[in-house]
Amino acid sequence: MIPTAFPKLQSLFSRLVMFVLLLNTALIIGGCNPTTVSTEAAQSQLVLHSLSDPKTFNYALKSEFPNIFPFTFEGLTFVNDSTGKIEPALAESWESFDNNKRFIFTLRQDLKWSDGVPLTADDVIFTYEDIVFNPEIATDQKDVLRIGRNRLFPKIRKLDNRRIEFILPEPFAPFLRITSGAQDGVVILPKHILSESITSKDANGNPKFASTWGTDTKPENIVVNGAYRIVNYTPSERVILQRNPHYWRKDEQGNSQPYIERIVWQIVESTETALLQFRSGGLDITDGWGAMPSENFGLLKREEKRGKFKIYTDGTRPGTNFISFNLNKGKRNGKPLIDPIKSRWFNTVEFRQAVAYAIDRQSLINNTFRGLGELQNSPISVQSPYYISPKEGLKVYNYNPDRSKQLLAKAGFKFNEQGQLIDQAGN
Repeated sequence: MIPTAFPKLQSLFSRLVMFVLLLNTALIIGGCNPTTVSTEAAQSQLVLHSLSDPKTFNYALKSEFPNIFPFTFEGLTFVNDSTGKIEPALAESWESFDNNKRFIFTLRQDLKWSDGVPLTADDVIFTYEDIVFNPEIATDQKDVLRIGRNRLFPKIRKLDNRRIEFILPEPFAPFLRITSGAQDGVVILPKHILSESITSKDANGNPKFASTWGTDTKPENIVVNGAYRIVNYTPSERVILQRNPHYWRKDEQGNSQPYIERIVWQIVESTETALLQFRSGGLDITDGWGAMPSENFGLLKREEKRGKFKIYTDGTRPGTNFISFNLNKGKRNGKPLIDPIKSRWFNTVEFRQAVAYAIDRQSLINNTFRGLGELQNSPISVQSPYYISPKEGLKVYNYNPDRSKQLLAKAGFKFNEQGQLIDQAGN
């Protein structure tokens, strides 16, 4: 992979959720329109948008992004995208033992589902053993929890109503992040609601779970543990989320969070329509997930005073835009998967290095992202605890066309009379 750059505007959805929890009026993220948000927390709402309808309300079956799950479900932990650190969520704490092969999580006291039923260790066991580890149920999380060469799942057992023990076959660095909930990890699902759908079969002999909590489900039948619960869904129009009265989080004064009472997830046909709706006051945020397309920055920045909204930049977001080369030398039915000529190029280190030196990444940031980006020298985001900086020895490929030409010549490439780059065979 050759990392390029990423916009200097917040967009990760988990950061948006945290702002919703911490603010009670205008949301300081991307572009914000405070004229559409009530100043009374009990009456406030936030209007976001998405370009498509939700495909399911069952987290285990999700396959699309963006989705509403960061608002409706949580895992044992939470990844703070600003710092890259793992923080407590449903679990108030955890301990590791035996060289990180054994973890004990302790749930918060008095956790409840949105229907008021206690959330306990039984729900955690159910989620992992009956859903994630279940060979009859296809989930995104299943493969990432197969550990080691033998691809074994962790063993899990209940210690008491609040404590759960995970025993891993070997140390596994991503484990805590996999427990982190709604975007990439495992959320906890309600055993008292879903257990029957696991044991019951449909006409084809498959668990009914696979068709449970589709978008035609009555909202009151969807039980959640996150900050918001679904109260209405009108296809092609909107999803309405209401504050979960049993959500665990409180501020320092003991006031229940989130402060914002309602979220309207407006479904719009295009980004152009969303921009028009924001400019006319119909949306509170320029992008439904906390970012503003960089091409809109200049226009909206000029309109701040007249439009009575504010544009904020708040550091870089995790993630990269990059070019990658397919190094696969495999064959299918006797035929190479990759053109043999290109495969020789791609598998030559000097060729890949030459391409990296030939890309003027700063110009890409200036021209594509309006200067609102930072150079990224690694496929691992700066916010990650696994990131290594150039000062710590990370190899950096700054724009250097002369060095690029030297590497190409070393790899047997040259320019012909027409100025075309050819390899030793004339390709």
